Amino acid sequence: MTDTRKIALITGGSRGLGRSTALHLARKGIDTVLTWHSGKREADSAVAEIEGLGGKAAALQLDTSCTGGFEDFAERLKTVLKETWDRDSFDCLVNNAGTGVFKSFAETTEDEFDQLVNIHFKGVFFLTQRLLPLIEDGGRIVNISSGLARFALPGYAAYGAMKGAIEVLTRYQAKELGSRQITVNAVAPGAVETDFGGGVVRDNADVNRHIAAATAMGRVGLPDDIGGAISSLLAGDFDWMTAQRIEVSGGQNL
Repeated sequence: MTDTRKIALITGGSRGLGRSTALHLARKGIDTVLTWHSGKREADSAVAEIEGLGGKAAALQLDTSCTGGFEDFAERLKTVLKETWDRDSFDCLVNNAGTGVFKSFAETTEDEFDQLVNIHFKGVFFLTQRLLPLIEDGGRIVNISSGLARFALPGYAAYGAMKGAIEVLTRYQAKELGSRQITVNAVAPGAVETDFGGGVVRDNADVNRHIAAATAMGRVGLPDDIGGAISSLLAGDFDWMTAQRIEVSGGQNL
């Protein structure tokens, strides 16, 4: 029997913001296929936690920097959708997978730059393109950007530039996919306490205090701040909102 629950695909869903989003979605009645790059144990744990909340979930390995693997991934995704939900499509895509390079503009190497392009821009562009036939008409896409596309902090020139590109891409996707009633929006988190960038915001007390002092809400973000916002976009009444940049930063660097 075909499962009537909506399904979200979250890249990088085994930890951090992706995992938080998956758990929030489970509480809102939306199931998840999450991808993981190297942390299978974390992915299996996330699936178990979602199932403990009464939802269904599956985890698939994916290197979002390697476009050559996207065809195989799409075939594996089709199999999982059929076996787990008796469906041949899904409803929501969250392009979340990412990594960071903390280096000044002058010190960033070409290899580091290329890695960021492949993960944060090229991978998002071509993975979404490949998965379009599997996304339901009327579905939703959320691309993860960053507050660093609006304000500049030393050490994030390459990363911030990639996220600026994602915000432009979001508008073009929204324009071209509107005929299918697919909304496309970008969520731009501010500084969040995760292991991103080596956990500097979470683990460095001086950095944490400095950012909190520059934030209207008086603290840095937590994964649930972002996961709750993304899940609300996917599960709420936002059918008429598309091509928007939604910053979830607590008012950082206003």
